[in-house]
Amino acid sequence: MAQVLVQPAGLTLEVEPGETLAESAWRQGYRWPTICWGNAECMVCAVLVTGGEAATVPADAEEEEAMRLRLPRRLRRPEYRLACRLRFTGDGAVVEKKGVHPPPDTQTDPQGEEKT
Repeated sequence: MAQVLVQPAGLTLEVEPGETLAESAWRQGYRWPTICWGNAECMVCAVLVTGGEAATVPADAEEEEAMRLRLPRRLRRPEYRLACRLRFTGDGAVVEKKGVHPPPDTQTDPQGEEKT
């Protein structure tokens, strides 16, 4: 299982082997912005990988094509990825995505740690 830090919310998601970042968030009850729910069509789930790139699985042809066709040109860089396609090989990745919220029954303390 990989642990991924999501900023600016300061949330740590536990991603199962073979699971995408978005699937992991949804499984754990997090609100992850999307419109197409994992079909690589809306680009709303796009994240900026700001650290731990070595812990990510490289984009496959489907993800690269979707981003080439649908992402604004300024975002077509290797550090931008689709959360609905982003998988991990281990701990240490840090992504930036605004609009991610923890499950309704989870609170965050002032240091950004989750409390249940």
